[in-house]
Amino acid sequence: MTSFLLATGDPLSHVVQHPLVTWFADWAPGGKITVLSDQIVMMMASALLMMIFLPVFVRRRRGKGEIERLVPTGIGNLTEGICQYLRDEVARPAMGPHTDRFIKYIWTVFFFILTMNLVGLIPIAPWTGLAGLHLGGTPTANIWVTGTLAAATLTLMVGYGLRLGGIRYLKHFNPGAPLWIAPLIVVLEVISTLARSIALAIRLFAAIVGGHVLIAVLVSLILTAGQALGIGSGLGIGLLVVAVSVAISLVEVFVAFLQAFIFTYLSALFIGMSVNLHHDDAHGEAEAH
Repeated sequence: MTSFLLATGDPLSHVVQHPLVTWFADWAPGGKITVLSDQIVMMMASALLMMIFLPVFVRRRRGKGEIERLVPTGIGNLTEGICQYLRDEVARPAMGPHTDRFIKYIWTVFFFILTMNLVGLIPIAPWTGLAGLHLGGTPTANIWVTGTLAAATLTLMVGYGLRLGGIRYLKHFNPGAPLWIAPLIVVLEVISTLARSIALAIRLFAAIVGGHVLIAVLVSLILTAGQALGIGSGLGIGLLVVAVSVAISLVEVFVAFLQAFIFTYLSALFIGMSVNLHHDDAHGEAEAH
């Protein structure tokens, strides 16, 4: 990323989307829609990497014996450890008896977001730029990507809330409010449900974009210092900025894991709140008595 910013002089080139294939459409803003972009390519690459490497990782076993083949080793041990933690410490407390129904979605969301975040840190743009293309960037720095992921969680929340809870799920939008205020309570509950998904999308988007923009601004100081203070002073500031950028890049690796975990944790929590309604029912019965 740093080398590309130095080459182009554009501090936001790693954040914004670069269209590769567009179609003309009168109804779209600007008269065209983006069919393929650098971020879409990176998203597809992340999905492909998951499909290739995750099955290989989980098959890593200590040996071929009756006992050894059941014991994971190396990267397989790490992968199974992450999956077990997400199932037992994240999904099960929120989803209870419905954990096994949703755990595959939870695993997929975590590893997909993590892969996109990590792939976005690889500075491949300078190399693809030699071929006249702009590839690279982090897909989760696109609000449409994070919004689609949040919409998938919202679909599970509402769909399985209705499927498993039925009328009880609808009743929780009006938890015993008087008739004269019930319409307002229902509207507020609907807005609250939508706000959870919007928060999922914005939180992931803002965290990823913020880190990239911070590095971009720091790196742009090299060019500014070189022009304003001369090559010598610019070089000194450049070394400092590069050192700080490396430190921030390491922080971004941590943020890549953290944001994948936060999105997964909140998705499990929100889905669990929609499918586990017996707590609310028991609370209402206790108040009635």
